[in-house]
Amino acid sequence: MKGFMKEFKEFALKGNVLDMAVGVIIGGAFSTIVKSLVDDIIMPLLGMILGKINIATLALTIPNPLGGEAVSLAYGAFLQNVLNFFFIALAVFCIVKAANAVSKKKEEEPKPSKEEILLTEIRDALREKH
Repeated sequence: MKGFMKEFKEFALKGNVLDMAVGVIIGGAFSTIVKSLVDDIIMPLLGMILGKINIATLALTIPNPLGGEAVSLAYGAFLQNVLNFFFIALAVFCIVKAANAVSKKKEEEPKPSKEEILLTEIRDALREKH
């Protein structure tokens, strides 16, 4: 049992596992923010543009030719989910693009290698001799 606990402890405390756990937690929180952006801001604006139509409630009712209950196809809910996916993907893309732009600005010019420094010193020494 000691060996199992030791092995589990090593596994659980590895950097990759902890990084993944933090990523999942942050991802969950980020998901709520993006979902709120889509549900509370983008979709109401889209509904206003489309004439105050709530897309999610659109449905097509087909009468049953056999005399049973009519079938309702909730294509609006499907359309709402497709639009949610599109806007969530767009929001994530824009955020990742902005994060990449910030990280590129932080990158410094590459430092010269040891060989480049040595060659520069040799060049400068040769210039001084002439």
